[in-house]
Amino acid sequence: MSSFFHLLRRYLVDLPAISSFEWIPNKTFASSLTFLFTTIFIYLSLTLLLHLRLLPLPSVSPSFLRLLSTIHNLLILLLSAVMAIGCSLSAFTQMPSFTWLLCFPPSTSPSGPVFFWAQVFYLSKIYEFVDTALILLAGGKRLSFLHVYHHAVVVLMCYIWLATSQSLLPVALVTNAGVHVAMYSYYLSSSVGWRWGRRWKRAVTRLQIAQFVFSFLISGGFLWVHFTSGGCQGVNGWVFNAVFNASLLFLFFDFHSAAYGKEKAP
Repeated sequence: MSSFFHLLRRYLVDLPAISSFEWIPNKTFASSLTFLFTTIFIYLSLTLLLHLRLLPLPSVSPSFLRLLSTIHNLLILLLSAVMAIGCSLSAFTQMPSFTWLLCFPPSTSPSGPVFFWAQVFYLSKIYEFVDTALILLAGGKRLSFLHVYHHAVVVLMCYIWLATSQSLLPVALVTNAGVHVAMYSYYLSSSVGWRWGRRWKRAVTRLQIAQFVFSFLISGGFLWVHFTSGGCQGVNGWVFNAVFNASLLFLFFDFHSAAYGKEKAP
């Protein structure tokens, strides 16, 4: 077990590209505001144009679409697992104390293995635009405001994590990546034809809601440390994150109520 742990640390923490990572605005890949807003604009524009059929969509057979979905879901599942493990190991290696998980000291720079995984996480959210493409290829009936809003704004959120060296970043990353392991396991099983009861779909939605509730609970610890210990890095980023999470919590509650509100709990 010890040798396996050291192997994971060797490849997920100690590689020079990871341990010496530094986020430098306009130099690190995808670190410019131009890249950020152009990416989000292209995503929103293409989604709207394709959904309204103002741009043609290729015709894809159901079997090929299932294959694409299976590959995509497997990739996100594996990537999420690697990010959760990599960021966890990096945080325990990089943190000087447990309080560091809640509060980065003022003037913390976005460098080191935790911020490497934050960069990977940021880029993974751009790759997750493929979720939307697959929905559109399937006819677009499952496309919702919640889906598009979440996919677009989460990219901005991740950029702010890095740009402000936001406190709570490792906790939020590991939590979200862990939830995605569960979510995309469910999606993967569905795409290969393993049918689960409706209660499992409801459980996935509730897991997402629990993630946002947890974010507010852990933010209580962040605020306590911030106001009692001389301040934490990235407070402005945290404010944006809190507002975004509150909006997602409302939208997911609304979705859950509309989809499952009349069903009896198992």
